[in-house]
Amino acid sequence: MNDMATRFADLLETVATKIRSLTVDRLARAIRIATAGLVAFVLVVIALIYLVVAIFRAVSVPLTMEGAYAAFGGLFLIAGVFVWQKRKPKEDND
Repeated sequence: MNDMATRFADLLETVATKIRSLTVDRLARAIRIATAGLVAFVLVVIALIYLVVAIFRAVSVPLTMEGAYAAFGGLFLIAGVFVWQKRKPKEDND
């Protein structure tokens, strides 16, 4: 009788471990990957902001502050025109 209780307890532990490995462990891994991706994304965005500020300040040294604003405005204008043209596919004239 004592052997039966031990085997039943081992069976329950095995089933619980298998269910946990199929559900909780996979979800924990997915959450860990998503968290690492989010942290990496935020760090990249912060680095890009610092890079743009550094480039702006470097451009404002040889030019004036107004010249730096004009240069960046021109770059953003060109980028905006490019993106605006890409917003719709070209229509076929059949």
